Amino acid sequence: MGQPQRKKLDKTLKPHWVWAIAFGSAVGWGAFVLPTDWLQGNGPLPVVIGFLLGAILMTVIGVSYGYLIKQFPVSGGEFAYAYIGFGRTHAFVAGWFLTLGYICTVALNSSALALLGKFLFPSVVKVVPLYTIAGWDVYLGEIIISTVTLIVFAFLNIRGASFSGRSQFIFTMVLLSGVILLAIGAIVSDQATASNMQPLIDPSKPAIASILAIVAITPWAYLGFDNIPQAAEEFDFPPNKAFKLIVYALLAAGLAYSVMVLTVSSLAPWQELAGSASAWATGDAIDSIFGRLGIFIIATALIMGIFTGLNGFYLSSSRLMFAMGRARVLPQMFHRLHPKYNTPYVGIIFTSILCLIAPWFGREVLLWIVDMSSIGVTIAYFYCCATAFRMSTSKVQKTFATLGIISAATFFFLLTMWFLDSSLSAPSYIALAVWAGLGLLFYLFKQKEYNAIPRKELNYLITEKEEIPQNK
Repeated sequence: MGQPQRKKLDKTLKPHWVWAIAFGSAVGWGAFVLPTDWLQGNGPLPVVIGFLLGAILMTVIGVSYGYLIKQFPVSGGEFAYAYIGFGRTHAFVAGWFLTLGYICTVALNSSALALLGKFLFPSVVKVVPLYTIAGWDVYLGEIIISTVTLIVFAFLNIRGASFSGRSQFIFTMVLLSGVILLAIGAIVSDQATASNMQPLIDPSKPAIASILAIVAITPWAYLGFDNIPQAAEEFDFPPNKAFKLIVYALLAAGLAYSVMVLTVSSLAPWQELAGSASAWATGDAIDSIFGRLGIFIIATALIMGIFTGLNGFYLSSSRLMFAMGRARVLPQMFHRLHPKYNTPYVGIIFTSILCLIAPWFGREVLLWIVDMSSIGVTIAYFYCCATAFRMSTSKVQKTFATLGIISAATFFFLLTMWFLDSSLSAPSYIALAVWAGLGLLFYLFKQKEYNAIPRKELNYLITEKEEIPQNK
């Protein structure tokens, strides 16, 4: 009996494109919209410490990713790793929750562009008010912006990974230039002063609580570095370079977040900025000091961040669904490749269709779902590190894998313990229960067919190897 059909993706991604996919996806729009939100109740110092500590914890987790990418350079990332370490049921759990995280992030990026439009061109975007959901006014104008954005980037991703990678690198360079220019502007400006950052720590609560609140969101903030394993099958370079790219992406993202927080907090007393009722308090702060030029720079950087997020997560979500379709966890249509561009176009179109629904529910509801998806990301991190621990014979690798497991468990604890400031909101818990319930129903529907696949065949479909060496 011959081997089952296993379609492969083209090896077209260059190292600097892959780094840009990871960094651009991790930073995205958040660094330019959310600094004032992070400052509220925390202060500049805990926010910076929290982000840098989060980058270190992610780098520890990244050691396990680098090890597994080298051993198994295939699409699917954590889905494949969970299968390698713990079997097919665990693979489904990791893939199910991670898919939601990726798709939600695509939707959130498209809504961020509409949010920017509300700030810059309110008369154009705030047209035809429709209704209010969870306190968020939904306009037809913002729905049109999000819809067009999603369709355009779906088309661009169907065109091929090399096209996406090249575009991503350009977007990322423009984004980095914006961060640097804003930081230089704050340094040379007479109005931006260190006194605006005082007190460095919000006196209303312990500093450790503020730091942990920021550390808790780092699985979401740095979500994107794990796009590297999703693209591993398309590397045109040795997979052992992946770990360095992960480290460079995480360090650059941590610095970018920190620089933006320090820059914004220097422009005006941070308590005033954090307490602002503006839809984009960060933009207001930039405008007050640098005027229209500053708004142009931060808006351009923000748009590039949105583009890098859309590009990166379209790529990762479609590759994950392609791998799950290849393993017959998802319907076989996800295993199809475009006849001309050889891209997993069904996953791209599916992601686009789901995300086109999101703008109609308003940004607040979408934020509940995105917050919930952070749980799925931490689950994926756990599986990756636990598999690396089981597979490796190196004491050093096992040590890092153990630390990664502890880090992932810590993130999970911070997000789920209701008595902590970092805990998910009640609507997010409800969304988590709904998604978990849907996953259970889908798995029960597919279980018989999925479990009927012989182990050697499933090994080959997921890893391209019929036998997977297990560490005893």
